[in-house]
Amino acid sequence: MKANGTGFSRVLRAASCSFAGLTAAWRCEAAFRQEVVLGAILAVVAGFLAGDAATWLHLISPLILVLIVELINSAIEAVADKVTDEWDALIKRAKDIGSAAVFLSLINLVVVWLSVLWVKV
Repeated sequence: MKANGTGFSRVLRAASCSFAGLTAAWRCEAAFRQEVVLGAILAVVAGFLAGDAATWLHLISPLILVLIVELINSAIEAVADKVTDEWDALIKRAKDIGSAAVFLSLINLVVVWLSVLWVKV
């Protein structure tokens, strides 16, 4: 039998692990907390800006993407910090690439929101 079970019990265990990951990110990662708060505020603003469900989803999707990328970046940083606390060129590269991914997801957020605002105005 697999360690995480099979069928619906595996789905429940996976959901439990996901919730634990979100809880850990909220507790330990200031950037994640800031992006969640920003996302919540922008989700409300999106409700006022969007005239229809498709536009609302268009505005919400990049908010979710930022959180996804931040979670992956935080996971990379946690593993890298576990490997060594000494400076290492490859670990720096991995952390910098993760940071760049977050940055690009934020640029995507701005571009999508500006494009919607441009059409609305």
